[in-house]
Formats: sequence, structure tokens, C-alpha cells
Amino acid sequence: MRISFAAGLCVILAACAQVGPVGTPAANTTSSPSADSAGSAASAPRISPPPVTPPVAPGTKLPAFACADTAGGTTGVANVTAVRVSEPVGFDRFVLQFDGPVPKYTVKRQDKPTFPMGASGQTITLSGTAGALVTVHSATESNTYTGSTDMSHTEFLVIKEARLTQDFEGSVSWALGLDHAACMRTFTLTGPSRLIVDFTTATG
Repeated sequence: MRISFAAGLCVILAACAQVGPVGTPAANTTSSPSADSAGSAASAPRISPPPVTPPVAPGTKLPAFACADTAGGTTGVANVTAVRVSEPVGFDRFVLQFDGPVPKYTVKRQDKPTFPMGASGQTITLSGTAGALVTVHSATESNTYTGSTDMSHTEFLVIKEARLTQDFEGSVSWALGLDHAACMRTFTLTGPSRLIVDFTTATG
């Protein structure tokens, strides 16, 4: 009886040991993509991201920061198509973009952020303790710019607010409320045409 029971147990154990497919161990198996899948991957279209135009082309020599009013531009008429403010490392930036060469402009610094509102005689006070007025002559933006005309950036170190104060009789003015009086640099770029006003964030 004991011999029969032991023989039966051996049979059961042998059957359990052989459960599963018979073949080489899994550790020795390798898989590789089929020729069809490799061909599909090779022939799949490659999508490249569009090129990004840097705000300033490499190698461009920028003017030094100066604590003085500035002026520039060329004789002609152009329309404002975009207005931006940003805070790159080391300075805050205000940008006016045009559909043609940048017309004559002035950038005048102010002790206070209080500005006239066009020809109405009224004034407006922006955020900050100092200001700068950017005026472009022979320009308009009422029909070509649809973005914000009052941009507030309390998190910026210098430019706290930028607001359109005039778009009348061929003259466009943007007032800038500054956290404090800061030296600036102005210059123009092409492709597209832009007027750039930078305020240094350096202290001391």
C-alpha cells in the first residue's frame, strides 16, 4: 500500500514539473522587430518643430544702458501690429512691433508714473514710482493691433505697467510705469520691424 502511494506521488510530481511549453529557457530567448515593423519605422514621416526666431539675432551688438532719454527711427509711416513686455535675465523689455520700418520715435524718462491721456487734458497714474513715455510719430495701431492696451506685471523688477495713452493724429504713445528710475537702452530690429526698450534690473 505504501509502495503504491509513493509511486503515485512520484507520477504527480513529474507531471507538475513539465507544466508549460517545452523549449529553451526564457533567459536565452531574444526578440527583434520584424522586417515589416522596421520598415514602417524607417518610412514614417519625421515631424520637426518650426524654427524659433530669437528676440535678438546672435552676434547683434546692443547699445549700452544709459540714464538718458533716447530718440531714433526712420522717416515713414507704419502700423503697430503687436505689443509685448517680458523679463529676460538682467533687464525688463518693452516691444512695439510694426508692419514696416520703425518710424521716428522718442523715449523720455519721468520722475513720476503720471501721464497725459492723449489730447483730453486728463492724466493717469500707473503702477510704480517712476515712468517712461514711448512715443512713435507717423504711426497708428487702432486698425492693426487687437491686443491688450493695459498690461500689468507687478512681478517684474522694473516695468510694472504698460498702457496705451495716445493713438491720435498719427501719433502712438505708450506709458510705462516703473518700479524705480532705471537706466535704459533703445534700439530697432528687423524681420519683423521692432522698437525695443530695455530697462536694466541691475542694482548699484
